[in-house]
Amino acid sequence: MLVYLHGFNSSPRSIKARLLEARMDELDALDEFVCPALPHGPAEAIASVEVLLPDDASAVTFVGSSLGGFYATWLAERHGARAVLINPAVQPHRLLAPHLGEQENLYTKERWMLTAQHLAQLAALEVEPVTRPQRYLLMVETGDEVLDWRQAVAKYTGAQQIIVEGGDHGFASFTDHLDAILRFAGLLAPPAPGPR
Repeated sequence: MLVYLHGFNSSPRSIKARLLEARMDELDALDEFVCPALPHGPAEAIASVEVLLPDDASAVTFVGSSLGGFYATWLAERHGARAVLINPAVQPHRLLAPHLGEQENLYTKERWMLTAQHLAQLAALEVEPVTRPQRYLLMVETGDEVLDWRQAVAKYTGAQQIIVEGGDHGFASFTDHLDAILRFAGLLAPPAPGPR
């Protein structure tokens, strides 16, 4: 089961979510793909994902972008699952502190309020340090204009890491790495070795 978690003020209609869904469709594996619309409140967002999981979620792979990567880390730790983290937020309670107040979802245009309670819930979800880093695949682009990619590289020391020069917070080269994500999740066989 592959669970995609979108980022802050995003939605299941995001470009990365749709690209991953389309690739799963090509592999006739759409029944293994879940992409919930996450509530704005962090506690509610986590709860909305957990109700979708099987009793034993250790075979699940979470794929999280930005704030979704932060959630994916907490969920992977709690359930012993794998996680692919795409330009993940590190300490989002600090990152978002200057942005308290009215927000607008980029896709739905819904307006809502980011509150101090939301930041407190984010702080409560922080995982430090991660355990078993081998269950994580970190993907960052050094041109991320929102987050410092080096913080993620440091936090996920020991994890598989794909570091792409340039790019942006949306992870411009995402299409190039779809199959790497699916291989990490065990949904795609490794490529056959080339001639020697």
